[in-house]
This record gives sequence, structure tokens and C-alpha cells, in this order.
Amino acid sequence: MNTIYYYNAKDYASSAQFGQALSALLHAHLSPSETLIFLCIGSDRATGDSLGPLIGYKLERHSNRNYYVYGTLEAPVHAKNLAAVVQEIHCRHKNPYIIAIDASLGKQAHIGYFTLGIGSLKPGAGVGKELISVGDAFITGIVNLSGLLDRMLLQTTRLHTVMSLADRIHIGIRYGLSLFFETGEVASALPPPDELRYTYREFG
Repeated sequence: MNTIYYYNAKDYASSAQFGQALSALLHAHLSPSETLIFLCIGSDRATGDSLGPLIGYKLERHSNRNYYVYGTLEAPVHAKNLAAVVQEIHCRHKNPYIIAIDASLGKQAHIGYFTLGIGSLKPGAGVGKELISVGDAFITGIVNLSGLLDRMLLQTTRLHTVMSLADRIHIGIRYGLSLFFETGEVASALPPPDELRYTYREFG
């Protein structure tokens, strides 16, 4: 199980804390020869699964980007095209460093939290899909409770929860990238993980 760092979207400071950790992660793992890719996974056809495309939509709108975005509201990356999109990324970019972004299911107390971690993400695990693992790092947003009838939960997830997570994550990414690319400021290392750790489940 990957170690993850988690942030409460209801906490006003969470975007800044997340951004600082993201900047530290990039300084530690992104080499000058690598191209930064945000792979935003999900579908706009189910509220609970729309977190990735929403974040991709927000990230894509910025001009003069120093990163590439795959997966938006207009062109989502989901279970049916994930493998083809990953192949396309590796064909188009010589050394891609992929940060995978997806919604996840978790415990009741963790709904509304978002996470940052190092390692690959396995989309679809939470709803029984066998998809490839993707990414060098990952960001997830916990949108609903994990348990029985997970597929149904995609349709009953509150849009407010998804939008709150998308806003916080987007702000945090932009702040982290500004630290990494523009100001040169960076935390010396990722903070130690909170004592609270849990097994999370993603879906694509």
C-alpha cells in the first residue's frame, strides 16, 4: 500500500499545504529531461467520477503552461481509452513524468479529503475494473463511501463534494507549480505522513 498525505478540503489552508508538498515532490523526483503530465482520469457521465475531468478542464485553461493535460470534460480519459491514452503519452513525450488524478472511495470520515502520494495509481479497483496501473505520482479525492454498490455511489455523490475537492486540488496544483517553476521556493522534503493511513479505492 502506498503511503499517502491527506488534506481536508474544508480546511482553508489545505491547498497551500498540498501545494508545498507537491513542489517538494517535484523537486525530488522530476528531472530536467522529463515532461510533466497530468493524467486526469474519470467520466463526466457520473457525478462521483467527474473529479478528474473537472481538474483537467481547470488546468487546461491556463495559458503558457509548463505541463500537459490529458483528460478533460471535453475529452475524458476513462476505462475504455485509458490504455490507448497512456500509449499516446509515451509516443508523444520522450520522458513523461505522469501525475495521475482520480476520484476515490473511502471511509465516511475521509469523504472530502484529497491525497498526494508517490507511486502508481490503479484506476477502477474500487468498482471491480481491471485497468492498468498508471503514473509516477498520484492525487486522489475521496468523494464517497466505499462499500456495497460502489457503482451506484457514482450516481449519488454530491456535486458540492466533487466541486470542493476539484477547486482545492486545482488551487494547490497551481500554487505548487508556481513554487517549483517560478519562485524557486520549496520545502526541504515531503512532510511525514499523518498517523492516519488507510486503504483507498479508485475508480475510472
